[in-house]
Amino acid sequence: MYETLLSFLLIIASGAIFRRLNGSIDASSIRNAINVCVINLFLPCLCIKVFYSSKIDFQSIILPISAITSIMASLIVAYLIYRFLRSILKLTRQQEGVLIIGSAFGNVTFLGLPVLVTTFGDGAAIYALYYDLFGTTPMVWLLGSYIAARFGNNHDYKLKEALQHLYTLPPLWGIVIGLCLNLTGFLLPSFVLNTISLLGGLVIPLMIFSIGLALEAPNVKHAYIIIPSIIVKLLFSPIISYVTAKITGLEGVSLNAALIEGAMPTMVVLLLISARFSIDVGLCAFLILITTLLSFLTLPIAVLLL
Repeated sequence: MYETLLSFLLIIASGAIFRRLNGSIDASSIRNAINVCVINLFLPCLCIKVFYSSKIDFQSIILPISAITSIMASLIVAYLIYRFLRSILKLTRQQEGVLIIGSAFGNVTFLGLPVLVTTFGDGAAIYALYYDLFGTTPMVWLLGSYIAARFGNNHDYKLKEALQHLYTLPPLWGIVIGLCLNLTGFLLPSFVLNTISLLGGLVIPLMIFSIGLALEAPNVKHAYIIIPSIIVKLLFSPIISYVTAKITGLEGVSLNAALIEGAMPTMVVLLLISARFSIDVGLCAFLILITTLLSFLTLPIAVLLL
């Protein structure tokens, strides 16, 4: 696990160095282009591959309940904390919005997937995708986007708009295709499967690289306003996720996956949402970086507890 986290740290650093050494290049445009490619091509390919080749079981189907419960509880706690601290910390609405959603949504695919696979084997990949694409992803686009809009520049953002965005997400269609291929027993030609695997393999490094592209010189104020968000995301969230999984009857790898996924640092995709609704992108990148660094300590502890 430490090797995986160290690799991610080096990729983040390479993104930050690339931004500094290529000052004439618009880093935000590159980041947006990477995100578009990942969401529309590379991640759907990863979804097709995993759901095509994995066994579907009851435990993986009910795992998203843990994600939804953990997200809801974390959003409520973070909102109450930052509402109380708003005037004390002199937070702008854009900062407050980032800190609330950053407390609840974890990097459950781009970091959770490799951590689960390196810890429990290739068969654990499906748990990361179920936790994300049937739990975290609907919540981030339905509820996370709404919160970001309320704290950002689009107070009229409607549920209908969120639903339209959700059911047109290419990764969800990738799941549908993968499930159809799996359930019908259709065999993909080896060259097609290899192509899908190669494209899907680009997801993790590109999204981690985009964190480095988004990093700016940290504001000293950021160092203490993110502390409550860190506590909620790395300590409160995994406890709720694990307890919910236990109550719903999960066991074995799926139960372990609930704890580890709940303990993931702040979600990289929040960079997209922060930019879209004009909340604080720099603070979002800083929160992602710090929670990712701290996960070097919290994730191994979570694994040891298992």
